[in-house]
Amino acid sequence: MTTRICVPATTSLVVACALLQAAAAEDTAPTRTLGTVTVVGTRPTSLPTQIPTTIEGITGADIADTINATDAQDALKYLPSLVVRKRYIGDYDHAVLASRASGTNNSARSLVYADGILLSNLLGNGATFTPRWGMVTPEEIERVDVLYGPFSAAYPGNSVGAVVDYVTRMPTQVEAHAKITSFGEDFSVYGSDGRYTGWQASASVGDRTGNWSWWLNYNRLDSDGHPIVFANKLVSAGIPGSAGTPVTGAIADRNPRNQDWLILGATSQVHTVQDHAKAKLAYDFSPTLRLSYTFGWWRNEADRNAETYLHDASGDPIYSGPINVDGRTYTLAPTDISISRGDLQHLMHGIALKSDTRGTWDWEVAASLYDYARDEVRSPLGALPAAASGGAGRITDQDGTGWNAIALKGTWRPGGVAGNHVIDVGYQRDAHKLRTLVSNTDDWLSGAAMTRFSAFQGDTRLQSLYAQDTWRFATDWRATLGLRFEEWQASNGSISNAQDTLPFAKRAETHVSPKAAIAWQVSPDWALKASLGRAVRNPTVAELYQGSIATNAIVNNDPDLEPEKSWTGELTAERAFDRGLLRMTFFHEDTRDALYSQTNVTGTTSVTTIQNVEHIRTSGGEVAWQMRDVVIEGLDLLSSLTYAHSRIVENENFPDSEGKWQPRVPEWRGNLLATYRSGDRWTTSLGARYSGRQYNTLDNTDPNGFTYTGTSSYFVIDARTRYRLTDLCTVSLGIDNLNNQTYWAFHPYTQRSYSAEISVDF
Repeated sequence: MTTRICVPATTSLVVACALLQAAAAEDTAPTRTLGTVTVVGTRPTSLPTQIPTTIEGITGADIADTINATDAQDALKYLPSLVVRKRYIGDYDHAVLASRASGTNNSARSLVYADGILLSNLLGNGATFTPRWGMVTPEEIERVDVLYGPFSAAYPGNSVGAVVDYVTRMPTQVEAHAKITSFGEDFSVYGSDGRYTGWQASASVGDRTGNWSWWLNYNRLDSDGHPIVFANKLVSAGIPGSAGTPVTGAIADRNPRNQDWLILGATSQVHTVQDHAKAKLAYDFSPTLRLSYTFGWWRNEADRNAETYLHDASGDPIYSGPINVDGRTYTLAPTDISISRGDLQHLMHGIALKSDTRGTWDWEVAASLYDYARDEVRSPLGALPAAASGGAGRITDQDGTGWNAIALKGTWRPGGVAGNHVIDVGYQRDAHKLRTLVSNTDDWLSGAAMTRFSAFQGDTRLQSLYAQDTWRFATDWRATLGLRFEEWQASNGSISNAQDTLPFAKRAETHVSPKAAIAWQVSPDWALKASLGRAVRNPTVAELYQGSIATNAIVNNDPDLEPEKSWTGELTAERAFDRGLLRMTFFHEDTRDALYSQTNVTGTTSVTTIQNVEHIRTSGGEVAWQMRDVVIEGLDLLSSLTYAHSRIVENENFPDSEGKWQPRVPEWRGNLLATYRSGDRWTTSLGARYSGRQYNTLDNTDPNGFTYTGTSSYFVIDARTRYRLTDLCTVSLGIDNLNNQTYWAFHPYTQRSYSAEISVDF
């Protein structure tokens, strides 16, 4: 008999795995205690599973069976309260993770790791500072676990939303895998109407020989994304008269504020070719002591193309200059409908020495480095179509940017595994360095950087000490108390224009964050849990130091920003059934000095900067339910529903926003995934994702979400079927957004898309 092994964390993932394990082999069934099941596996999660709080997850096998996964972030698609703003396949610079009380514009309010290596880009906060998803491919995922909230002292305040941990494969015997995927999307928005296609191919091989184990993975993605940016002009900005070139093709629309505007063309139609390579090597000095090394390489060549909707009387395309639409004159700048090229190469290193005795003492020493070895974007200053052949332009270079981390961890179990205490202690050092240089060039396609146009830079460093004790103080009770001490420092900040460079003063602060959780196993079927934690989310380099220089003074930024300070709590009740689990969680988050970009108007002058919003409060509930063999054998259901009442309570700099919804946090979100397994060879799944009304502005003056720069509600249906042709070969077909809804998060999401894949596993 084949035994299917699960390595769960807690809550719904735990019970589901326990049930599956029990069905496979009764004599190896794990024991469920205090809502936690422990099953020994070869690749343990780095999340603190002993803390009695909400952890959800999904295995790599279930991802392959039920989700159309072309990017690592797709693994999170049906987990409760999580949304990733993925606009097209291969989206590498705007795919922000949102959680219960954080929207898709708050990238610094969550943490993403792969095998304990930080992938979150904490150099900034916002759409362009997304996790480095490209360092993980779907086929190498063994499983993904998510810790909701800042309830572990082992993580910094960026954990206030969620902590995501990808565990990737490490073989115990020789294995090899190959997969080819083809995909396409039919897209029609405004004047853009076409089919955008791509393909993905991957191969991996690994083995364990004696004390050595290794893994190699290579993946190439070639994807044509749909247009995501649309040139526009407010009708009210047009000057009545006959001046300008008369044009046709402009599309009348209303912007998010319901103002009349014209859509003139599409830009940022991204053709991205991404190469990923991963090498992992491990040596076991003993059955309980392992040294491991991980190397990751990601290369991206991205061309952002454009099309104009405008034509003159002769039918020639118009890209720039004065134009006339319906008796009004507008000025179309050369950069309104333009193109660019990116050349990026990032490197990742991670090394760890870890003991896993599960006895009295365990420890770990780990270090990692993420390096922007090359990160260059080139764009023209001239107008299309001539600019496509070259000419003056600018180069944005982030060479020297990156982050590194060092961690020393220890776990003490007085009395061994049978003892009543698990005490975790640790030291962490996280350093981030941002370097951005914009240079002029005489040939934007291949010319060298010449004179400086602008630049900014800065460093942040966070040193932390933490301790937490998980104590089983009675047979049916468990509690965790933790404390985190942090010393934060910002230094080497400066901003430059073409002539001047002005420095910022060094800053340093200290913070203390307590944590607590408790669980009570009321009965074999019922468990109650409560968690409370403080999180301090320090300002990022970009929030502190991006800005401009005017009259020899720094403007449009605030290097004295306060850190975000949040208290988060949750109450959870879990009910276990013979074939499933129901979890009900009530959560509350109270945040002071939230960091947001907002505009202040004085007379006729408006200034947009990152500022502190004094007080935001979020309360809500989350229900997660999953069941195996529902009505008929082989039909499994996974579902969740989240309600969040998130409001701005106080905002001194922008009083009109008080009492309004926090941007991009909808009141309602829900997921449903139904999977039917017909025998051992055929799996079919049908999924649904829903998000309610949202706003993109602090004062909620953008009620029209179904337009460019709007943020809309959505309801989309996904389908997938997978058939195992032989023991080695599997084919899959998938459709995402089956109902072909057009929905927006500033940019348009993917419309109906199709995928077909064939995989071979040895």
